[in-house]
Amino acid sequence: MKQEEFDEYIRQVEPSAQESAAAWQTAIGLQQVDGLKPSQYLLDVARRNIEGDITIDEVRQLLDTYYSSRTNRTPKDDDAAECDKASANIKKILSSKTFAFNTNGFVATHRRIFEGVFKHAGELRQFDITKKEWVLRGDTVNYLNWEDLRRAIDYDIKQEREFSYKGLTEEEKVRHICQFVSGLWQIHPFREGNTRTTAVFAIQYLRSLGYEATNDMFKEHSWYFRNALVRANYKNARLGIDYDFSFLERFFRNLLLNKNNELKNRYMLINAPEGWGPSDDKPTATDDKLAKTDDKPTIILSYLKEKGSVKTSELSALLGLKPTQTKAYLYQLLKEGKIVAHGANKNRTYTLA
Repeated sequence: MKQEEFDEYIRQVEPSAQESAAAWQTAIGLQQVDGLKPSQYLLDVARRNIEGDITIDEVRQLLDTYYSSRTNRTPKDDDAAECDKASANIKKILSSKTFAFNTNGFVATHRRIFEGVFKHAGELRQFDITKKEWVLRGDTVNYLNWEDLRRAIDYDIKQEREFSYKGLTEEEKVRHICQFVSGLWQIHPFREGNTRTTAVFAIQYLRSLGYEATNDMFKEHSWYFRNALVRANYKNARLGIDYDFSFLERFFRNLLLNKNNELKNRYMLINAPEGWGPSDDKPTATDDKLAKTDDKPTIILSYLKEKGSVKTSELSALLGLKPTQTKAYLYQLLKEGKIVAHGANKNRTYTLA
């Protein structure tokens, strides 16, 4: 089953299967945070699970057998295995009504999501990290030092447990939820899978507050969700940039209050050029000089996630490079199997693999 067929199937499921279908949508959609796509095999077994033919534990067993039997695995196969197994694990978590709102519960969420995926599942990192971010033009969020990770999680969750939502308007509740989720994410306690873990833990917490938090928001906007967390945790006084929760609030208004705020990743780019704001849906890429970072492949992949497909000329304008220089980066990504070329000569376009 292809992704398009699965999406159409989801739209037509019986009311009795809609909760299971929504959980699968969220589970698979969250993998897009790390650019991972499900295999057709996962979509097939997910459909069987939604229809009640097999249990979620049987789905996980089938995936283990499927990937253990494959020989000569490529990096693309490893990505698919991570996506499929993590998706099935998240579906199992979201199908459960149990939830531990404490530090052990948060750490256990990471272990349960990445069981059979990462050897370090459920382990706190023991080193400091930085990450170049496209929306920050190559700069990084200041993540917490590794020695204080558990104490920080303890503090954030304790403060939230003692907070009362009584008497707040819906907008005030959303604003506070954004601050809590953002702060928990900024701790970044795990080597990998931090955003997916924060999202699943937040969904469970929101359910405990009475919200329905599994719908197509994470399927359609998981990359936006992560970039919004980045902007909420970035401050640069020299550049006149302060923490900005507005993007994250738009996401949660849509998720929890059924609003229809427009969510575009390019709106979050710091010092965005004219034409990249909400008032104009067509970016003027020729005015943009993203090249404040040397990580051009990451910029290209991020832009493809937003646009779907692009031409060399558009990428050259975006990067501020000559076409020959842009083609060198494209060739590198083609060789690594991360993008696909379509057509020839002047009509050639590129998409994510």
